[in-house]
Amino acid sequence: MFGFSIFLHEDLTKETKDYFNSMVDIGFEGVFTSLHLPEDDISKYSARLNALLEMVQRRKVKLMIDISGNALEHIGLSLDDPATIFESGISGLRMDDGIEMESIAKLSHYITVGLNASTLTENDYEQLLQYQAEFSNIEVWHNYYPRPDTGLDEEWFREKNMWLKNKQLKVSAFVPGDSNLRLPLYETLPTLEIHRYENPFSSSLSLKRDYLVDDVYIGDPGISHAVCKQFEAYLQQGMLLLHGNARNEKWDAYIYKRHQNRLDVSKHVIRSEQSRMTHKNEEIQPEHTVERNRGSITIDNNLYKRYKGEVQIIKQERLPDQRVNVIGQVIDKDLPLLDFIQDGTKFKINKPEEGQHELR
Repeated sequence: MFGFSIFLHEDLTKETKDYFNSMVDIGFEGVFTSLHLPEDDISKYSARLNALLEMVQRRKVKLMIDISGNALEHIGLSLDDPATIFESGISGLRMDDGIEMESIAKLSHYITVGLNASTLTENDYEQLLQYQAEFSNIEVWHNYYPRPDTGLDEEWFREKNMWLKNKQLKVSAFVPGDSNLRLPLYETLPTLEIHRYENPFSSSLSLKRDYLVDDVYIGDPGISHAVCKQFEAYLQQGMLLLHGNARNEKWDAYIYKRHQNRLDVSKHVIRSEQSRMTHKNEEIQPEHTVERNRGSITIDNNLYKRYKGEVQIIKQERLPDQRVNVIGQVIDKDLPLLDFIQDGTKFKINKPEEGQHELR
């Protein structure tokens, strides 16, 4: 599952509501927010939470609320009365460290409880067993890390998640946004430091494939239009959307279209399956037969005889070949997506949107 974040430091504006609805329309199924409340603004936070609860219930998506020990009391609720929490419309609470396992076990019989995935210990797990927690309602959530250099180490993260999955626990983690970043640092909100300034979409795929994460949430309160479209293509069409620049307009028709990688996966290149057949009767003269970098978009010219017209994306650097024209380049932010194009993967290349990287 994929989710996104809505924060309550300001009233829910039209833009925020539009963002919420657009993300749900795309296929996002979860919302994360925080109730670490400033003492002088309690009434506003309560009203904002109620507004968010109405939106969540109307669109039938999951809401996970990050709370500290006394946060619920500020809005008139208590961990000692889990039935009232459930009746309020809150469906999930991510608990701060320090809350007793007995209270957590009791709460788990009413709503979803999220525990700190990074700090959960064997002793904590044994206590949950002892207090007869409802484990079908318990999840583990890693933090996001606003300050650069403090995000988690990826090898430690993988090992921790292996331990958590062996306990049959559902794991959630965060990837950065790339638009409308969260105050006060505006340095993105990832779980892994290696993802801090990366494409939110490729980072999400990486968490799921490489690190045993079940549910991925966008940490920041916004992603760009281009990344929204990448999630939309993936969730609704099962297709990877890349952005690339053509070296010349004459190559647009070869690049900006739907492709599919061959079922027999090549080590060095992604091969557009139908391209040779599509372009077999065309004259493709040799030009710009230069070194092929990772992400270079190429087409085989007349000199490659039966391979003429084959469109490829380079996965590993290759030397110049007079039979291969370099006709474009995938933008830097989308290069990690090349590793997710496997046997038969459908993909599409679009022109970059405003603000995305230009051709090298």
